[in-house]
Amino acid sequence: MSTQSPLFTPIVVAGQTLPHRIVMAPMTRARSTQPGDVPNEMNARYYAQRASAALIVTEATQVSPQGKGYSFTPGIYSDAQVAGWRLVTEAVHAAGGRIFAQLWHVGRMSHADFHQGKLPVAPSAVPFDGQIWKVDPTTGEGAMVDSPTPRELTRDEIKAIVDDFRRGARHAIDAGFDGVEIHGANGYLIDQFLRTTSNVRTDEYGGSRENRLRFLKEVVDAIADEIGAERTAIRLAPFLTARGMACPDILPTILEAAEFLQARGVGYLHLVEADWDDAPQFTEDFRQAIRARFTRPIIVAGKYDKARADWVLSKGYADLVAFGRSFVANPDFPRRFEHDLPLAEFDGKTLFGGGEHGYTDYPALAHESVQRATSTLEEPSNV
Repeated sequence: MSTQSPLFTPIVVAGQTLPHRIVMAPMTRARSTQPGDVPNEMNARYYAQRASAALIVTEATQVSPQGKGYSFTPGIYSDAQVAGWRLVTEAVHAAGGRIFAQLWHVGRMSHADFHQGKLPVAPSAVPFDGQIWKVDPTTGEGAMVDSPTPRELTRDEIKAIVDDFRRGARHAIDAGFDGVEIHGANGYLIDQFLRTTSNVRTDEYGGSRENRLRFLKEVVDAIADEIGAERTAIRLAPFLTARGMACPDILPTILEAAEFLQARGVGYLHLVEADWDDAPQFTEDFRQAIRARFTRPIIVAGKYDKARADWVLSKGYADLVAFGRSFVANPDFPRRFEHDLPLAEFDGKTLFGGGEHGYTDYPALAHESVQRATSTLEEPSNV
């Protein structure tokens, strides 16, 4: 039976006993209240509907105004934002769920319109091919637009951003989150420091592998010292090549990061796999190499079906599997997945921005439908 899948066995992560291993992946939905990028009651309903996830990781939330790169994304630096997130955590906990906040600084993946006409910041002022979603203030329509060449951060600014992450983690705990996941993937600021293609600095933050890892380590240390290492986690993207991130040294750099994270005792490591059709292959050799260095819980994400999820868990390469789009259209996704029930398709046009439509109006399956499907599965064969 499907319930024999390792996906549906309990596990302890970051001090939390999780009933199964299906994680709701972070997905930008761009529905915060404006002005102020404040989480709201609609966001609370959305996450509470999906509280049957073993763990929810929120959409990325910027740790400062400088960290913003997309329209209508939430922040976690103002009192109003902390109060808004408290609505979310209280709703999720009331529904029996567990939730981590994903802390974010986009770096160069931004636009001057978000920064009073000033350029976005980055490790280095390197041109790159990248786009962000931005709403035109005159028409109210959102579109993907090119990001400009950023300006290089000073050392003092880097230290200030580390403190922004520390403060964001404290705000997350104050808002009732069970922990935080640092967004170190997908071409955003921490990822930009890791890669030779985006980081051409000649000071202590660039050049050698040790120097390119310095910013990541400082952010992790600051957050772990503030809220505890067990409640600190991070997401990394080893095989990312888009957005000017095809670094020839990234795999050994991430393996060194894993050794540091293991020693630091973080709650988990979240590995995002490229999920487009011609993406680089996430190799089994790399899975073995990173598992040898990081024995604490690993979450993987990237177009997993049940068979592939069972494979990665049974091989010991991961401990949990995160799903994104499936959770958008199926608020009761773990139940549907466990019983092989039909999955609704999500409407991509409603992914960014908007209101309840395409957000909180996806229905869960009626319990009667689940009971019928389950009883059918359990009927003895006539053969």
